[in-house]
Amino acid sequence: MEQTEEFKQLVRARWRFVGPATVFFLVYYFLLPVLNGTATGFMRTNVIGNINVAYLFALSQFVMAWVLAGLYIRQANHVFDPLAERVRQLARRREIGS
Repeated sequence: MEQTEEFKQLVRARWRFVGPATVFFLVYYFLLPVLNGTATGFMRTNVIGNINVAYLFALSQFVMAWVLAGLYIRQANHVFDPLAERVRQLARRREIGS
């Protein structure tokens, strides 16, 4: 099954999403400690009362994780699942034919 075009298409489609999303998330995640170390004045800037940019950035990481999860679910429903179904159908046909 791994050699079929359908399976290769599924793997390529997943990597086209997962690769860039992972790189984006890691850069976004490590930007907080990097900015805290290099742009301390900016990160200490109060935005609302005693809530500063660093706190807002840290909280935004939770939001970003949920956004990426939502995007992955949407991509899975519209792209990955139909491709996976084609692979399953091909596997069933091969199983019946053997």
